[in-house]
Amino acid sequence: MTTTGKIELMAPAGNFESLQAALDNGADSVYFGVEQLNMRARASINFTIDDLPEIASRCEAKNIRTYLTLNTIIYDHDLSIVKTLLDKAKAANLTAVIAMDQAVIAYARQIGMEIHISTQINITNIETVKFYALFADTMVLSRELSLRQVKKICDQIEKEQIKGPSGNLVEIEIFGHGALCMAVSGKCYLSLHSHNSSANRGACKQNCRKKYTVIDQESGFEVELDNEYMMSPKDLCTLDFLDQVIDAGAKVLKIEGRGRAPEYVAKVIKTYREAIDAYYAEEYSEEKVEAWMGELKKVYNRGFWSGYYLGQKLGEWSEGSGSHATQKKVYVGKGMHYFPKANIGEFKIEAYDIKLGDTLLITGPTTGAQEVELSEMMVNDEQLEMASKGDSCTIKLPFRIRNSDKLYKIVKA
Repeated sequence: MTTTGKIELMAPAGNFESLQAALDNGADSVYFGVEQLNMRARASINFTIDDLPEIASRCEAKNIRTYLTLNTIIYDHDLSIVKTLLDKAKAANLTAVIAMDQAVIAYARQIGMEIHISTQINITNIETVKFYALFADTMVLSRELSLRQVKKICDQIEKEQIKGPSGNLVEIEIFGHGALCMAVSGKCYLSLHSHNSSANRGACKQNCRKKYTVIDQESGFEVELDNEYMMSPKDLCTLDFLDQVIDAGAKVLKIEGRGRAPEYVAKVIKTYREAIDAYYAEEYSEEKVEAWMGELKKVYNRGFWSGYYLGQKLGEWSEGSGSHATQKKVYVGKGMHYFPKANIGEFKIEAYDIKLGDTLLITGPTTGAQEVELSEMMVNDEQLEMASKGDSCTIKLPFRIRNSDKLYKIVKA
């Protein structure tokens, strides 16, 4: 839990762009995978072991906690890299490791690294919490629990004073927003059976997100489905009942999305940061929720539902295979130079036109994901209203850009 006493907002980071976006938009902690031993091994450009000191440095500068996800199934041939990775994580002063395999838990405990229990363990009751309290200070509950069940577990921890190795009360983490899959807390074998590519080793092929026809093999009769995407749930969203989530007693709210773009991380973290702060300021209201939901719909989503938190027994299924976002980005050009005294960025336009009034998105490993409204610019040293392919343009910016940065414009989807 944060030093402010507020629920901790935990952000995903699939690369340095997303990491910086999380830091810039109010995350209290970030979680990320390294190399292949995490549940998003193929869904994002993962960090390397050599990146750990820089991740730690950036986060320590803003007093942000760092969680290494090492939550896949571990085989004997993985044990050497597991130990190397945990040793490097400890040396880099990362806050904790998120684990599900007892080999990872045991070695992390041996070297004195804080352990958080992954949702893959499927914690659904207080006795299981007591067991893992021997090893871990924070536990992610099963995604299939209702808020009433979450609250009961949180209340029991307080009542029975269940403490982790740190001597502090065990903290409960729950999922707050983002992708859900049909499998119980993520344990799925479809991808393994169809492509020999194990979801439990971070290599899910997302079979469940596709359209299927069900056929009776004896008669050849095709079963008519109301929704062809019957295995693809909508994305979880708790923003419109965030007050109930916080009141249930969870100390950490996790945002899903290590495989999603940096602007997704920026938008979702910024929105939940505002909502959490509004709750504690007693300013959380239906009007604000409506505006926040509009912001969340702008970035990648499969539609939203409340998960199982409000007592729903079955999932709500998405209506298509792609995103329902109301906006999208189109590539425009790249950063060329930054003039710090004048706070001006220079860009080379390589694709679409940009014009005054456009919303621009600039992304980069150090820049993160920054949105700006284009109110004035110089094009080939002239003050113009439009820049086209081949043009060089300069724009006044409140932040530094780098040569590796990419320039997009935001358009309606």
